[in-house]
Amino acid sequence: MATSNATYVQRGEALDYTNSTEAVIPAGSVVSLTTRIGVAGTNIDPGAVGSIHVVGVFSMDKTDSGEVAMGDALYFDTATGKITKTGTSATPPAGYAAAPSAAAETTVLVNIGHPPAPVAAAG
Repeated sequence: MATSNATYVQRGEALDYTNSTEAVIPAGSVVSLTTRIGVAGTNIDPGAVGSIHVVGVFSMDKTDSGEVAMGDALYFDTATGKITKTGTSATPPAGYAAAPSAAAETTVLVNIGHPPAPVAAAG
């Protein structure tokens, strides 16, 4: 049987992230990681390395005026910077609803540790 070596690096709830933009990423900002999201744990200056949380439950603004049920798959709309139930190839998976959110509510609790599968591109 073939084996592979692995060296422990870190727990993985927060990861080092290099800000490749020319603007500060404020603490608490959602960061798209293409196939999932993270949340900046600190302010991250341009070109600097900072922490992003990739596990946990976060209260986030939602775009949908509809009801969100606990367990619903959720996505991050990069155009609005808000959470949506509508997954497309342009909306990275955010996670799932950690609690229900009524239609009138503007926020939803998102468990980002277990995102739904990315939506396949049409075509």
